[in-house]
Amino acid sequence: MRHHDLVVIGAGSGNVVIGDSFADLDVAIVEERWFGGTCLNAGCIPSKMLAYTAHVARTVREAGTYDVDAELGAVRWRAMRDRVFARLDAERDEGRTGREQQDWVTVYEGRARFIGPRALRIDQADGAVDVSAGQIVVAAGGRPLVPGAVTDAGLPYETSDTVMRIDAPPRHLAILGGGYIAAELADVFSETGSSVTIVEKEQLLLGPQDETVRERFTDLVRSRYDLRLGREVTAVGGRAGALRLTLDDGSTVEADMLLVAVGRVPNSDRLNLEVAGIATHDDGRVIVDRHQRTTAEGVFALGDICSPVPLKHVANREAEVVAHNLRNPDDLIAADHGLVPAAVFTRPQIASVGATEQECRDRGLDYRVGMAGYGDVAYGWAMEDTTGFCKVLAEPGTGRLLGAHLMGEQAPTLIQPLVLAATLGIDATTLAKSPYWIHPALTEVMENALLDLVLLAPPTTTAVDRARPAGPGRGRAAPTGC
Repeated sequence: MRHHDLVVIGAGSGNVVIGDSFADLDVAIVEERWFGGTCLNAGCIPSKMLAYTAHVARTVREAGTYDVDAELGAVRWRAMRDRVFARLDAERDEGRTGREQQDWVTVYEGRARFIGPRALRIDQADGAVDVSAGQIVVAAGGRPLVPGAVTDAGLPYETSDTVMRIDAPPRHLAILGGGYIAAELADVFSETGSSVTIVEKEQLLLGPQDETVRERFTDLVRSRYDLRLGREVTAVGGRAGALRLTLDDGSTVEADMLLVAVGRVPNSDRLNLEVAGIATHDDGRVIVDRHQRTTAEGVFALGDICSPVPLKHVANREAEVVAHNLRNPDDLIAADHGLVPAAVFTRPQIASVGATEQECRDRGLDYRVGMAGYGDVAYGWAMEDTTGFCKVLAEPGTGRLLGAHLMGEQAPTLIQPLVLAATLGIDATTLAKSPYWIHPALTEVMENALLDLVLLAPPTTTAVDRARPAGPGRGRAAPTGC
């Protein structure tokens, strides 16, 4: 049995752990499927590259809104797909080759499973190999969850792992699930020619989002998609290319293709963790402490296999924590999951950080709500945006930000000042009134939402630079003169 100082299972964010500071060690990395993990190969990056192309197509299609005469000829799906994945596949291969060329790193291509404390069996194409290690990092990620009603049918289906690489968009795509993956891919395929039906067991889409976001987003997409809300699939029939989904109310959905996007599960069940003394939560996530240590001595975990917030930027932060703690056992640092921002790259875009309003109510918090619309500021006028908004939740008296939620163009970028304020303890009044907010930038929406909080005093205005037009905006609106 070959012994390594460190073995990392998973070459997604697990690969981030192995920096040059480990060059004095004998390090191994085990990857079953693809270097770069889900994010690079089948998740964050390809989906956003496809979503941006869909955004360009939509801009052309809706150019008449801005008095521009333009026609969309076609979205060349296969060319778009090949452009995206030629780049990403090259990045993946470069990442693997780079590791293979480091004389202090051994790359094993295969599936690892524990055969004892800090001991692994790696099943490779040319046979199994057993290894031991002084320390191990479990970063084996997760996979799409597929309900039994789908698998039992024995008919073809797609997941986020596969659907972005298909040869052509289907005529009619049925999507099972209404979360962020379902919403993003519905947008991509709708803009590239597919009619879309979404089957979701909840009454609103985007379950974890703030209630205002869920309500408004669901209302906006009703005209784009066939929504079957409050429904579940009980059976899948038909044949390949002509599927028939039966729902729990007896209705049916006919589709060329089925995309299953009901969630993801950690890959912990594939690792034989119990023989290594590694405990898991009821949902399969590996149990870790604040320093990313598992219940087994010398074994750390990071990313989707253990994280309460399965996002790439969280996994990367956890990788930094693990890297430090592996090399500095007497000076441990911790991963903080308290205020993690997230975004949904749909039309419109969505971003959030902190508590939702429903969470504030459920926790019995005293809070105030500030709201502002994109249509209340000058750049919103330029965009002809009547649906975008910013919602801010804050603690009365202190002005401490509890949460923030945006829906509209550039939302994932615009939310960052609110993320910084919440993280660094900058109160709403200070954030609203101390820095300059560029006029007429879209950031004025956040300024208005902060000023709309009832805990803030009315803003000081002048006839020269602030004139408040009639309308729904309750904060500082776009000035009529500069």
